[in-house]
Amino acid sequence: MASMPRIQTEQPLVVDLDGTLLCSDLLLETGLAFARAHPARLLQPFLWLTQGKAKLKDGLARSTTLDVSRLPYDLEVIALIEAERQKGRRIILATASHHTLAERVAEHLQLFDDVIASDADRNLSAQQKKDALVQRFGEGGFDYVGNAHDDLPVWRAARQAYVVNPERGLEPHVRQIDNLAAVIRSNQPALRDWVKALRFHQWTKNLLIFVPLLAAHRLSDLALVAQGLLAFLLFGVCASSVYLLNDLLDLGDDRHHATKRHRPFAAGRLSLKSGLLAFPLLLRAAFAGALWLLPIAFASVLAVYYALTLAYSLVLKRRMVIDVMALASLYTLRIIAGAAALTIPLTFWMLAFSMFMFLSLALVKRYAELRQARVKGDTDPARGRGYYPSDLEMLASLGGASGYVAVMVLALYINDLSATALYRHPEIIWLACPLLLLWISRVWMLTHRGQMHDDPVVAVSLSRHQCRVTSCCNPLTMKPSRPLALCMQGSPLGYRSVSALA
Repeated sequence: MASMPRIQTEQPLVVDLDGTLLCSDLLLETGLAFARAHPARLLQPFLWLTQGKAKLKDGLARSTTLDVSRLPYDLEVIALIEAERQKGRRIILATASHHTLAERVAEHLQLFDDVIASDADRNLSAQQKKDALVQRFGEGGFDYVGNAHDDLPVWRAARQAYVVNPERGLEPHVRQIDNLAAVIRSNQPALRDWVKALRFHQWTKNLLIFVPLLAAHRLSDLALVAQGLLAFLLFGVCASSVYLLNDLLDLGDDRHHATKRHRPFAAGRLSLKSGLLAFPLLLRAAFAGALWLLPIAFASVLAVYYALTLAYSLVLKRRMVIDVMALASLYTLRIIAGAAALTIPLTFWMLAFSMFMFLSLALVKRYAELRQARVKGDTDPARGRGYYPSDLEMLASLGGASGYVAVMVLALYINDLSATALYRHPEIIWLACPLLLLWISRVWMLTHRGQMHDDPVVAVSLSRHQCRVTSCCNPLTMKPSRPLALCMQGSPLGYRSVSALA
């Protein structure tokens, strides 16, 4: 924190909430919570807005429930408040957020002597906040801590101005007022936060787009490979847009999760406004590229993927069994997207194998999450899910059975006429069956022991430093040895076994 002069204790310290004490915005928080809880009523906030911003805040605050104990507070601002309280100074929370939310925050933190906030008739922002503070404390009778351009009128009426993580272009305007006491830079977004939010590591799932190309034995066709790379890129951009939207809608649940609470939006390292601007731009770029550069069928599959992902985020992820079916379908849609982009026909065998295999891996993901809940001693349903920790044994049986059915599909394919047409000795493919059985069994055993990443599809494609089970493992020890591309080319568990499903 920047060095600050000693403040006279008779002057109250007035602290803003959104973007200052809180590394978030309660209007956007309640808006996103409303969209997730009431997707069928998405037009309602716009109707409230026609009656004024105060009515919008009132409607959202009364229609949603936020756990204020899990909100991302700025620890440096709290340290400033605690230091001034020890001097006997009065601390006032003055915010444009709805008074019910502000009062709950004040009750949780136990740092404030009074709360001034918006209600159904008054939006306490900018000039209205300045007028309310001047009426109570007089011109220059308070110091003010804020962060936004809307705070400029308040700073002009304050004795001293404290700026916290200023909005772009704000600081020069505050310096012109000539009462700047300090600038606190405690929560500046970094490139690594965007890299984490866009989840580039999850793009490894999109390698499934190349499965039809490999299955058709056309990997040497450079034109198709280039087209596949373009489809991979556009699908990744669309997926990143989905991940941003999912994180915005899941703020409440993520903040109660052991690891997801560190995600950039949940932790307050990235502003909700930036996420709300970024996800539609990425989505537009993905579909514009798909419609312009690839067959219309690919754009259609991309639209189905996005619609299913949105339905999953809003509704399906909280429905028992339906959630894992949706996840398996999302993985299979990547294969279908690859076939559409490359104009390569799919087969029943490939679709059946992928659906059963990805259903097993989706159940691994859910099992891993529930196992964490059981270890912590939770007996209630997993937050945002339709499962209890006591469902672990049933999930394990369903997941193992689904994986074994996938192997049976491969075994049945060996006797199909299409296998005879593609391979001189299709019976050799049978060797993949015991290896796949071993791999699936090991995956489930490691998951049962708590050694599996909670996203197994990413886990099987990352390096040895990121996961115990990877895309290239010794079939006896399950120890990773080589990168994905090198491993899959020669392994009976890799490209050749997938190609057998053509």
